[in-house]
Amino acid sequence: MTARKVTDNTRSANGSAFRHPSAPARRLCLGAGLRARLEVLARAGYPEEVCGLLLGRCTENQVEVLELVLARNLNRERARDRYELDPEAFLSADTQAREHGWEVVGIWHTHPDHPARPSATDRARAWEGWSYVIMSVSRSGVADLRSWRLHAGDFIEEVAK
Repeated sequence: MTARKVTDNTRSANGSAFRHPSAPARRLCLGAGLRARLEVLARAGYPEEVCGLLLGRCTENQVEVLELVLARNLNRERARDRYELDPEAFLSADTQAREHGWEVVGIWHTHPDHPARPSATDRARAWEGWSYVIMSVSRSGVADLRSWRLHAGDFIEEVAK
């Protein structure tokens, strides 16, 4: 497949400026209050990976996050560089979303002392169409927050507003 150059901030996980030709540009709308809550959770969980779910509404070009849910990281052996989202948290979040007429639109997690870019493990466990918010966090706080979506086997960056 041929990739085409784009002029927006969409980037693949390897940093090249391209978007898969069939992948429409998509924006993640994350209000200031939710972003602040994510940053508090990220700092509180450091130096371990913290994870959770994003609830909201999704259209072809936009994901509107209306609520977030914290989930336990079940991976205790490698909690500093891996997460395993608690399936009970997923079921609870799905129920909560449906009660409001929303849906689970993605996952959020931290990368302690690493960039806010998807890892090979993130790619292997990702579902196409969902948003994956990744925060780079260190002892001094959250350095970066970025959103990604898996499309045709590669992560495409979403514009996070």
